[in-house]
Amino acid sequence: MALIHQATLTPTKAELLAGWLPGRGWHTGPTGEVRRVAGYRFDDPAGAVGIETMLVQVGDGPVHQVPLTYRDAPLDGAEQWLIGTSEHSTLGKRWVYDAVGDPVYAAVLAEAILTGQGQVEEFWQVDGRLQRRELTMGIAVTGDGGAEVAAASAVERVTEGERTLIVTQTAELTVLRRLDPGAELTGAVLTGTWAGQETPVPLASASPR
Repeated sequence: MALIHQATLTPTKAELLAGWLPGRGWHTGPTGEVRRVAGYRFDDPAGAVGIETMLVQVGDGPVHQVPLTYRDAPLDGAEQWLIGTSEHSTLGKRWVYDAVGDPVYAAVLAEAILTGQGQVEEFWQVDGRLQRRELTMGIAVTGDGGAEVAAASAVERVTEGERTLIVTQTAELTVLRRLDPGAELTGAVLTGTWAGQETPVPLASASPR
């Protein structure tokens, strides 16, 4: 379960991404105001790190996938993955990372894909009560989902690109940055659908090592 606070972020996630995306080698299309198309979330079992994947678009450009992690303190050795910091009106200062460099994201993504686990449900906290938030997209796993998963391990290597490769001691993950319905991935494949995109689109894949 993901608990979404009714709060403000300064700067907003869209504002952070508007300044960060143009500097990525895999980003194509126009620059400017970033629009959130859809998104999905996974849970950190320890409850310490927020994990959200945003599908974003600028103008009529392509849809890009940006996984994010939110932390209440800097992640040691991860300066190159820091997108920026934002002030959360409820939680205070948050460090926002490109999640491909965050070991918590790698572990959770590998487990979600290799076991066929879905996204978490999202809830608002309204007047002390939990209110279910409507999901903006659906995700599913095709291929080898349902496999046994080894214990999570640290990230050994990240190779950035349109197909960003994350290598840990127990799994190899591929995260597609620019989404294409015709993209082909090997292993267990995570796919997504959202309003206006009813044909499943490959998002990421995982293979045990």
